[in-house]
Amino acid sequence: MLTERGRAGPPYRGMTGVSTAFGTFGELLQGVLPGGEDFLVTLPIARWSVATFRSDPAARRLRVVPDHKHKARRLLSMILDDHPVPVGGVLVLESTLPEGKGFASSSADLVATARAVGNALGIAMPPARIESYLRRIEPTDGVLYDGIVAFDHRRVELRRALGALHPMSVVGIDEGGTVDTVAFNRLPKPFSDVDRREYARLLARLTEAVRVNDLAEAGAVATRSAVLNQALRPKRTLDRMIALCEEAGGLGVVVAHSGTSLGILVDRSDPQWARKVVHASRGCFALAGNVATYMTLGFRQDP
Repeated sequence: MLTERGRAGPPYRGMTGVSTAFGTFGELLQGVLPGGEDFLVTLPIARWSVATFRSDPAARRLRVVPDHKHKARRLLSMILDDHPVPVGGVLVLESTLPEGKGFASSSADLVATARAVGNALGIAMPPARIESYLRRIEPTDGVLYDGIVAFDHRRVELRRALGALHPMSVVGIDEGGTVDTVAFNRLPKPFSDVDRREYARLLARLTEAVRVNDLAEAGAVATRSAVLNQALRPKRTLDRMIALCEEAGGLGVVVAHSGTSLGILVDRSDPQWARKVVHASRGCFALAGNVATYMTLGFRQDP
């Protein structure tokens, strides 16, 4: 390689990999099944984490930007420890997902990191390999799979891919503060056998709702899951959000079960969509003093 003055410069020694992972607005459903298995059902939204890894085989140091992303640094070290050739480099994370609110921001960071490092170093990163790393770090959301999935977040493994729903708007509020997902998942679950059987029925209902694209049924399941979760991490505004959803003509209320956010679901194909979103937005702002609108992701399904 030649410099501007025509002299030979240092050879290019590394590669750059870039990748993304979407976040979620809480979960459509989260609980415990009769066999004791924890599970959640994802609600992907159009917000992402973007990871860029610039490798340098001559370097012996890893740098992560911003430097508070300690879990991403740990994952990066784990992947590079498995690499046959010593590699250093810089990982840069950029995200439109708020932290500690229930948007799967940490999971999105980690999945994007694994994919970016794989792209840079030519390492295949199928979901099973990413899961093997993530289960050594923390409970993880199912954002490494396209579409809506039932996921065991504590074991970090897929239960079932459910499919996709037509896009919805989520008119959301934040009750404030943050939640440490790792600490939350250490809490004992206060759900009875009756509750666990209900969670199994709700999962069956939601599975069918996604299969036939029944947004109203999906919204009803999400609302019931939010109510059941009051025994574990109560939301002080939930009752008023449910009432506002009914007033606005929304589909249901979705919550971040281990976060601070609640949202009203509105069908984007509804002829009254704009009116309903405006009604819900005004009510949310009056209720919480803040409001933000998100769009759920639709995914192309194989025939």
